[in-house]
Amino acid sequence: MPLSFEPIRLDQQERYRVFLKQCPGPGSEYSFINLFAWQEAHGLEWAWTDTLVWIRQTIPTTVYWAPMGDWQAINWRKALDSLEAPSPFSRAPEQLAMVWKNSAEINMQLEEDRDQWDYLYSVPELAALGGKKYHSKKNHLNRFLKTYASRYVAMDASNAREASRLQESWCQWRDCESQESLANENQGIFKVLEHWESFPNILGGLLFVGDDLAAYTIGEAFTPDMLLIHFEKGSPDYNGSYQAINQQFLENEGGNHPLVNREQDTGDEGMRKAKMSYNPVDFVRKYSGHFVGLK
Repeated sequence: MPLSFEPIRLDQQERYRVFLKQCPGPGSEYSFINLFAWQEAHGLEWAWTDTLVWIRQTIPTTVYWAPMGDWQAINWRKALDSLEAPSPFSRAPEQLAMVWKNSAEINMQLEEDRDQWDYLYSVPELAALGGKKYHSKKNHLNRFLKTYASRYVAMDASNAREASRLQESWCQWRDCESQESLANENQGIFKVLEHWESFPNILGGLLFVGDDLAAYTIGEAFTPDMLLIHFEKGSPDYNGSYQAINQQFLENEGGNHPLVNREQDTGDEGMRKAKMSYNPVDFVRKYSGHFVGLK
C-alpha cells in the first residue's frame, strides 16, 4: 500500500515521540523540535504505518530519511515493498544502516556520510573545561567572566523570547537574508521560540551582561542519557560569549546527562574545525544510500 505523506503537525508530537523512543540510536535531526523547526526549509513530510513513521525531505529534491520505530523488530521486506526502487535515503544512523546491510531480504546500497555525523561530547568535561586539551577554551571563558559582569538565566516560557532580540541583531550582523542556510535557520529559531510552551523536553539558557543579552542556547533533553543543542548564538560585542554560554548551559542544565549532542557540521570546514576543537568523545555516524529492491 503506498505511503500517504502529510505535513509535520504540532498536534501529532506525542504520537511521534512514541515511535522515536523505540529507536536505539536516532540522530539529532529526528528530534521533533528539529523536524518542526526545519520543516519549511527542507520540505519535510511524514507518513504513518502501524510500526513506523516515514520521513521524507522534498527540498531541493526528494529523499527519504530513516523511518522511526523499532528497527530490530521491523519486517523490512514488507516495509520497503511500499517504496519504488531505486529510492534514495539520507541521514540513516549506523544502527539502522547495519540492520539493512545485514538483511537477507532487501538490497540497500549504503555509504558513510561524514558531513551528517553528529558530534557527541562529555557533559562533565565541557562543564569543567579542565586539563590541557581545554586550555584555550578555559582561557576564553575566564577572560569573559573577568571582563564582563555576567549572569546566567535558564530559559522558560516567561523569558524565551528574550533570545529573539539577540537573534535579530546577530542576523543583521551576518546578513542572514543573503545566505539561504542562515535565513532558514533564522526562520526555524523564531518558529521554536514562538511555540516554546508546546515542547515538553525543551531547555535553554540566556547569558546577560547587565541588561544586554550576550548569548543564548536552545536545546532539549533528547534521551535520558543525552542533551541536544539545537541553536546557539553569541554576540560579537562580547569576546568569549560562545565559550561562556556553552559552559554555563551545561553547568546549569546538564543534570545527570553524561552526553551532549551538538549536531553535525554539514561539511563546513570552519564548523568542523570548531566542533573538533571541543574534543568529541564519539559520533552518531550516518549513512546515505539507495534501496535498490528486494532479494
